[in-house]
Parts: sequence; structure tokens; C-alpha cells
Amino acid sequence: MKKLNTRIIKKHKLKGLGYPLSMLTCYDYQTAQMLDETELDLILVGDSVGNVILGYETTIKVSLEEMVMFSSAVKRGAPNKFVVADLPFGTYSSLEEGIANSKTLFQQSECEAVKLEGAFPYQLELINRLVQIGIPVMGHIGLTPQSVHEQGGYYMHGKDQRTAHDLISKARDLQAAGVFAIVLECVTPSLAQQITDQLDIPTVGIGSGDKTDGQVLVINDLLKMGKETPPNFCNPMADFYSLRQGVVQKYLKNFQKTEKNENHLYH
Repeated sequence: MKKLNTRIIKKHKLKGLGYPLSMLTCYDYQTAQMLDETELDLILVGDSVGNVILGYETTIKVSLEEMVMFSSAVKRGAPNKFVVADLPFGTYSSLEEGIANSKTLFQQSECEAVKLEGAFPYQLELINRLVQIGIPVMGHIGLTPQSVHEQGGYYMHGKDQRTAHDLISKARDLQAAGVFAIVLECVTPSLAQQITDQLDIPTVGIGSGDKTDGQVLVINDLLKMGKETPPNFCNPMADFYSLRQGVVQKYLKNFQKTEKNENHLYH
């Protein structure tokens, strides 16, 4: 199994490796260990850890320290995978903060790259500076959860000509700034394909159709590890929530039966 680097990832689009890039979001050491033994290409440690693992209502509460902790755990579990870590909300609101916090996350987690949302001018400058320093950056446009309130909620992006043109421009700007790949989240499938066709770097879609260069899903959604219903673009391949609940119920029944037998012996 060849370990990916940014050159191989870019080559996937430029030269055509003949298969889609596969990416899963993961938050813990044991799951990362399992993924390390698969053919998965990339692992994302998303700030969605706030919703999925920590029980926050949004990703906005996730701190840099928490991202370092979870990203480090994943990297220890999957030393042979290309691991991307999210920069959390508020950690790149200025160029200086972005550089300092990116260096902290990159160095302490030992991940291969960081990911940030958006394509405003200062973010493009930050990406350019980080790449010059030696920190690979993955871009993210479309639905950007850290600014979901400013965007007006969760919905498909690129439905009209104006927003479609804006997303195409952002994708081009991100490529020019130096990102090695771009996540397209909840972008209309036709626009996602159009952006993919126009870029020289790979796109990774989530809820954006199947015409991107790769796909990413949260493994907790794929395996339905939580009580909540996964997003409609994810069709769970198992129901680990019910499975684990059933195992615990079986354990409790056996435990109660054993305890009853032991009490009977003493009487």
C-alpha cells in the first residue's frame, strides 16, 4: 500500500489514476487503527467532532486544543494514512492567527495537512503562506458549517447562476492559492461536475453527487453509530447503534441471570 502525499493526490487528477479518491472522517484511535488496515486513501479529522463526539450543537465551540487532541489520536492510530485536520472556527480569522494556529495543529498532531473553509482574500493569502512554509492545505467551499448561520442554514449551493459563478470563482482562486484538493459540500451535482472538470486539482464531494474526483463521508454516519438519522446523502451500510445496544442488553441479561444464581447459592 503506497502512502499518499500531495503529489500523488494531485496526480490523481492530472494524470488519472483510474479510481476515485476515498476519504472518511474519523475521530478516534481505535477506528483509525482499523482504517489504517484498509485501502482508504485519506482520513479527515473534522471539526464535526464537536457534533458527533462531544455533543455540541454546532462546530463553533470546537477549540484548537480539542482538534490537536483528536487529530493526534487518529494519526497515532493510522500512521500510514494521509490525515487532514480541520482548523476550527476562529483560529484563522486573521493571517497571523492562521499561520500560528496552523503550525500548532500541524506540528502537534503530526497530520499531513490542514483544511480550512472559505475563499476570502485573506484566506487565500493564508493558504499561499502556509504552502510556502510547508503546510499542505485542503480547501472547502459550498456549505461551510463554521459559517452556516451567516449562510442562512443548511441547503444545496449553486442553484442559481450568480451563486454558481461565485463557487466556480472560489474554486479557481483556491487552486491558484495552492490547495492540493477542494471539498465540495452540498453543491448541486451539475455544478460540482463543472467545477471538477475545470480544475487541475482533485475535488472531494460530500452531498454533491458522484461526479467529483472523490467522496468523503463521516464513518459514524456510514456505520450509523449514533442515535440520530444520518444526512440524506448518506446511506448507512450498517446499524452499529442498534447492534451495540443489543450487545449491552444481552450482557445485562446474562449479568442479572448470573447474579440471581449466585444469590440462590447463598440462600
